[in-house]
Amino acid sequence: MSAAEITEGRVKVGMCSQSLFYRQALPSAGEPKLCVLLLHGIRFSSQNWLSIGTLSALAAAGYRALALDLPGLGESKAAEAPAVVGEPAPAEFLRQVCEGLNTRPVVVISPSLSGMYSLPFLFQHSEQLKAYIPVAPICTDKFTAEQYKAVQVPTLIVYGDQDTQLGEASLNNLKNLPNHKVVVMQGAGHACYLDDPVTWHKVVLEFLHTLL
Repeated sequence: MSAAEITEGRVKVGMCSQSLFYRQALPSAGEPKLCVLLLHGIRFSSQNWLSIGTLSALAAAGYRALALDLPGLGESKAAEAPAVVGEPAPAEFLRQVCEGLNTRPVVVISPSLSGMYSLPFLFQHSEQLKAYIPVAPICTDKFTAEQYKAVQVPTLIVYGDQDTQLGEASLNNLKNLPNHKVVVMQGAGHACYLDDPVTWHKVVLEFLHTLL
């Protein structure tokens, strides 16, 4: 199978001073089964998803894969973040991103820092989410158990067994989501997808297949 073609672009988001950079990979044939939006942590960018092959793996499996550089990071450095790090951003932020990229019902993969964006979106625009894949995100403690219990979005909670801080703390909150599964990646740290891309791709693709 030939490698997926990776394209680059920018999407305008109203509350940012400038547009945001993204990378995209599409299936080589046919309409995509689903759209998957990949966010990232504070030390990372969409480049990580390119480097470990996640964009290509998703496209090869028939999905539209989009990896965004969040405001102030990667190739979106000039854009202003819509919230202080560690505090939830307005839910409108990701809604505008998804609208600008025409994702329709979207699967959001959200590690670490990106929880400040994905969690408000999950709670206020759950109808736009096909599924949610949090990877030890921040800000899970900013919402109540009752808020979590009201969300029916299929969720795959992933974290590394070496991530005894944010991984375990976020699990304690996220497990209140009623429609969830948990995958603990053995021998992996906070950025578990970087430590073991093979297992990461396997668990994500298996979960996505259950949504079809």
